[in-house]
Amino acid sequence: MIYALATVELHDGARDAFLAEFRKVVPLVRAEDGCIEYGSTVDLPTSIPIQVPPRDNVVVIVEKWRDLSALEAHAVAPHMTPYRESIKDYVVQITAQILVPTDDSE
Repeated sequence: MIYALATVELHDGARDAFLAEFRKVVPLVRAEDGCIEYGSTVDLPTSIPIQVPPRDNVVVIVEKWRDLSALEAHAVAPHMTPYRESIKDYVVQITAQILVPTDDSE
């Protein structure tokens, strides 16, 4: 299993419009072979001292995939091209972290 965290930096004031487009593609992604989890998150203001300051212009997409090949297939899935086109005016940049669980049993 692998995790992907896609951090989407948005133009000021574009978060609601971005999320409206994102919600349209979610059912299609969740139906992809190998998708275990796929959803959007935003910063929650807290008093936890190590937390970064809340970012109003950032959405983090939390993904869990069966394996790297499923994630790679997702990147080229037919519905992703029109989705990327629909969000391009809202996005400043997207960065990704691809992660694997550690063996915590030792």
